[in-house]
Amino acid sequence: MSSFPTWCGKTNPLTMPEKMHFHTLVFRNLSRRFARTLLTLIALSVAVASVVALRGIAAGFTQSFADIYRSHSVDVVVSRQGTADRLSSSVAEEFIGRIADLDGVDRSAGVLLETLSLEDQQVFGIPTMGIESGSWLREDYQWVESVEINDATTKRLSLGSNLASRVGLSAGDTAMIFEEPYVVAGIFKSQSVWENGSMIIPLKQLQALTDRSGQVTYINVVLDPKLSSSQASDVVAAIENLDDRLNALPTEEFVGSDTRMKLASAMAWMTSVIALAIGAIGTLNTMMTSVLERTREIGVLRAVGWTRFRIIRMILAESCVLALVASAVGCGLAYITCAGLSRHPAASGVLAPAIGPSTILEGVLLAVAIGLAGAIFPAFRAASVSPTLALGAAD
Repeated sequence: MSSFPTWCGKTNPLTMPEKMHFHTLVFRNLSRRFARTLLTLIALSVAVASVVALRGIAAGFTQSFADIYRSHSVDVVVSRQGTADRLSSSVAEEFIGRIADLDGVDRSAGVLLETLSLEDQQVFGIPTMGIESGSWLREDYQWVESVEINDATTKRLSLGSNLASRVGLSAGDTAMIFEEPYVVAGIFKSQSVWENGSMIIPLKQLQALTDRSGQVTYINVVLDPKLSSSQASDVVAAIENLDDRLNALPTEEFVGSDTRMKLASAMAWMTSVIALAIGAIGTLNTMMTSVLERTREIGVLRAVGWTRFRIIRMILAESCVLALVASAVGCGLAYITCAGLSRHPAASGVLAPAIGPSTILEGVLLAVAIGLAGAIFPAFRAASVSPTLALGAAD
């Protein structure tokens, strides 16, 4: 028996399985090869962090976009039928009043979306909303600062709180857009992070600035709260009957079917797949090397009565432990990364990652899945070890 290697602190491997609990053996097998286990853990943790962070960013982007409509209690969004990107749709402004006159509609308001820049502040690609000066949409904002501008011809804009902080402008200051001066009429706060990073220009002024006279991107519609679900569906149908080019969708459906939201989710998953593949390969390499190094030891276990199933279960359990630890570390890394990213000046007004329980669960399940995928072949390779290898080692 002295020819057998010392194993897990036991000089007699034939009696070891009877004296050591199964889970203890699993943990000791991992700790004995600490450097390799640590490197595999890092690879898996990075994979999990990538999945959780990217999914959290995509979910936060969608949530921030949806908050634009929730903050105004919008029930239905009307855009142009057949537009691939609904945020670039074009609807005639005349339909705002016609929709408001329909039975079951409480109020409606048009919004023109554009992307502008504040050249002097070197901030580009700012989401800009064209909203009528007296629109009820403005009542839903919390106005932190404001100045009274009596001259109707003065060009004006309002800044979201995050954007105002980023560019260092206050109410009463002047900003340049296309080399034309605009007075900052106010600073507002919204429930939507996206809106806090945007600016508002009176609808007529933005239409003139962008050569889109009489056009809006979409129309926000608030229905009578007393309507039933079937009655609300009838109102949606009535809106679309006004013109074949109108596409009326409930808010959640409008947000979920938007091209930008789908693209953000698809990109998150595509990038995650690459990280997961790297993690699976790392796990496969670690577990396969471990099995090859422990061929004699596994043969001893087979010689003392361990079944093939128990050998497979031991290898898979080792991989699962790695995956679960990597899940905890990866979720922590994802949270820290997203928190830091959301505080970056370039993203503070647009990005608000939403790492919720469902996102964390996705990361954990995927980590366990790739851990098992990387350990299946090594597990069956270990189960095929013949007990005679252990007897040969003893000779």
